[in-house]
Amino acid sequence: MAIVYLSLGSNFGDRIGYVQQATGLLNAAEGITLIRTSAFYETEPWGMDSESWFVNAVVEVKTSLSPQELLEECKRIELQLGRKRSGEKGYSDRTIDIDILFYNKEIINEENLVIPHKFVHLRAFTLVPLLELIPNFEHPVLHKTVTELHNDLENPEMVFLYGTRVEI
Repeated sequence: MAIVYLSLGSNFGDRIGYVQQATGLLNAAEGITLIRTSAFYETEPWGMDSESWFVNAVVEVKTSLSPQELLEECKRIELQLGRKRSGEKGYSDRTIDIDILFYNKEIINEENLVIPHKFVHLRAFTLVPLLELIPNFEHPVLHKTVTELHNDLENPEMVFLYGTRVEI
């Protein structure tokens, strides 16, 4: 059984509902057991031009699925929750996005799957929820803890505990 950390995010429609539904569908999937989840965060869009802020969370799961099988299950859940992928490069608004951040301490570099996630160390919206769950976990490639990676962020996007962001 592998311990895996998944990032869940939504910036389209019922953002909270989509993250909650994705969590439930992951837990109901064959070979996946939810262990715990971070709080929900409202986060500034990262790497994309959108006015719509995200709701993000990180979940810790235990799984008997291989990394590729887990990726397929995540894509199936995204599709079930209305995720539409355009053929264009870049990011767009989405009902749900599920990314595999860490799979045990494995390092995987395949055409369709890179673990640890190639941007995990650059995104406050993944590092802040990870700080709740595994602050001392060491990134298997960069050999820095989640806390150190968070402290190294040079220009982090804004991340607010859900319900605490004030419109100015």
